[in-house]
Amino acid sequence: MSSIINRFIDKFQNEDTWLTIGEGVLKIIAIMIVAKILIKLGSIAIDNVFKIRTRSPLKTSERREETLSKLLDNVLTYVVYFISFMMILSVLTIDVKALIAGAGVVGLAVGFGAQSLVKDVISGFFIIFEDQFSVGDHVRIDQFEGTVHTIGLRTTKLKSWTGEVHILPNGSIIQVTNFSLNNSLAIIDVSVAYEEDIEKTEKVIKELLEKMPDQYEELTKAPELLGVQTLGPSEVVLRIVAETLPMKHAGVSRKIKSDIKQCLDEHGIEIPYPRMVMYSKNSGNVNEPSV
Repeated sequence: MSSIINRFIDKFQNEDTWLTIGEGVLKIIAIMIVAKILIKLGSIAIDNVFKIRTRSPLKTSERREETLSKLLDNVLTYVVYFISFMMILSVLTIDVKALIAGAGVVGLAVGFGAQSLVKDVISGFFIIFEDQFSVGDHVRIDQFEGTVHTIGLRTTKLKSWTGEVHILPNGSIIQVTNFSLNNSLAIIDVSVAYEEDIEKTEKVIKELLEKMPDQYEELTKAPELLGVQTLGPSEVVLRIVAETLPMKHAGVSRKIKSDIKQCLDEHGIEIPYPRMVMYSKNSGNVNEPSV
């Protein structure tokens, strides 16, 4: 036992041993620095490639290009880190070939228990290359709804409008509703009192709607007044539909309602509101209506 300890001490007192350790440390540091530089240069190259594609006549949609750009960044990072790890093991005099061969056998055994991981990765590739949805799209997946924040090889992240981030395995994504592929439709119902002239009201509203495409760039064309939608207890309901850019219908709907309210007030057209009529029990007279 003492002889083993003495050999160990003698080895670390040897100058060549410390030179070998120092050389190995410098090699590992150099490998890590080169890996960082390669990842940085690769990310810049990927960004430049997609910038050039945006200027070419064969460019794809911006949302798809952003998704592919982030995916390629992830793949580049994984590949460079894996190669760097193998080189570091070689510096540490570990037999990489035997390790890879052993990892292949272990990987085969682990693979049977990691079917969900393989399913997630395959599903992620199909999501991206079939362009089911991309980064920036507003989608609904099962009970979750929000904007796609990132699409990785294994998971997809959704950010809801209230700030929560939902992380979903790609293999669990079965049904997707994408609200960002086509134009949206804003539906606005306007109530008018029965005492008002419906033809006059429709004419005033149509004149207002024709001017709106110049005011709101979210509109793809002038909103359309469909006519009387329902006859309510105290009001006539007119329906307006407006085609907007994807996911812009909510904001446009609020703007149109505000403009219509102001326009009807300017033309003296009354929008009905609840009233309460008071009856006197003793005299049987009807008092003035009150709100």
